[in-house]
Amino acid sequence: MEKEVILLDFLVSPFGMRVRIALAEKGVVYEYREEDLQNKSELLLKMNPVHKEIPVLIHNGKSICESLFIVEYIDEVWRDKSPLLPSDPYQRAQARFWADYIDKRTYDCGGRIWRRKGEEQEAAKKEFVDCLKLLEEQLGDKPYFGGDTLGYVDVALISLYSWFPAYESLGNFKIEESCSKIVAWAKRCMQKDSVSKSLAEPQKINELFLQMKKRLGIE
Repeated sequence: MEKEVILLDFLVSPFGMRVRIALAEKGVVYEYREEDLQNKSELLLKMNPVHKEIPVLIHNGKSICESLFIVEYIDEVWRDKSPLLPSDPYQRAQARFWADYIDKRTYDCGGRIWRRKGEEQEAAKKEFVDCLKLLEEQLGDKPYFGGDTLGYVDVALISLYSWFPAYESLGNFKIEESCSKIVAWAKRCMQKDSVSKSLAEPQKINELFLQMKKRLGIE
């Protein structure tokens, strides 16, 4: 089934981290290729000609793009171990809804925390915390969003945890003060090797943010 599996990625990308977690959960052996996003490889441009972005999973010469679609593909192809999406159609639809919410709301708010200043940054911080609180309601008393085991929504969100320190540093706030349940959930996820070994070091992410702020002229 595996044959040739290649992942085109960028180490600190939260979207790439999702794919690495899913591959680790399934025990898939693959070749990792780090991309220089300032000088994208011909392979990346060929395999993702529409968006020209990472991550891209190449399986037997065919490319799958967009992180959530890749995670679903991995779950379907390597279905004999660690299922990520629920088997029930309704629960599966709900998981997709919340993963989409994470992409459209949570990441957007996080991005505005480091790109904005003053009142705009404060508003972004409040929206970010509100998003996490809503996700805490969905988590409830379960150990994972997937129930007793790591699932699709967990994979969608946990990669953002490695970005928390950078958000806190640049936004001058503490996420745990308002969202202790999410932080406890994240620490629980980090006890799994598939997660802890797939996430980038927070220091590398903070360095990236500082470089991006400098490049964009944000002081």
